[in-house]
Amino acid sequence: MTDRRTRRQLVAGGLSLGLGLAAGARLAWAASGCAAPAGATPRQTEGPFFSPGTPLRRDLRSDAGPGRPFDLEAVLRDRGCRPLEGAVVELWHADPEGRYDNDGFRFRGHQVTDAEGRFRFQTLVPGLYPGRTRHFHLILAARGARPLTTQLYFPDEPRNARDFLYDPALLMRVEGEGEGPLVGRYDFVAR
Repeated sequence: MTDRRTRRQLVAGGLSLGLGLAAGARLAWAASGCAAPAGATPRQTEGPFFSPGTPLRRDLRSDAGPGRPFDLEAVLRDRGCRPLEGAVVELWHADPEGRYDNDGFRFRGHQVTDAEGRFRFQTLVPGLYPGRTRHFHLILAARGARPLTTQLYFPDEPRNARDFLYDPALLMRVEGEGEGPLVGRYDFVAR
């Protein structure tokens, strides 16, 4: 007996199989602590304000006076969801007034990821400046991988929609209430 399936039945069957495999992969990632089997974190320009040679430090809050405290907690994994230990993570951003320090290392520093691929910075919410929304700049350099240069964005910022670089895939998950400290989280995936 021959199998006489229509093209529509074959396409529907293929789609069902593909959706089932994708759902299974998402469940496997979720069980391992990964949010989704998404592609690599999008790359973005480092911009004109990068300065090499930042100090190894987690706490950038002492670099300025008043401002809203912000902790960035993140993890760096490869596309197989394996944590990347020993990666160097550079962070820099504008101060609460919207200015970059191009002569020193205010609001600039680097960390090294731990065995779980985690890193953390304690800083202040960056200020706004003409043409851009609120953001952080990062370079994540893992052994054996091309460095990932990107930016992270804040949710619910009115300027996000007008920023020419803004990418919703780079939105942090931000928690905090009122005027108190904020915590932002993001899961990076290296190429």
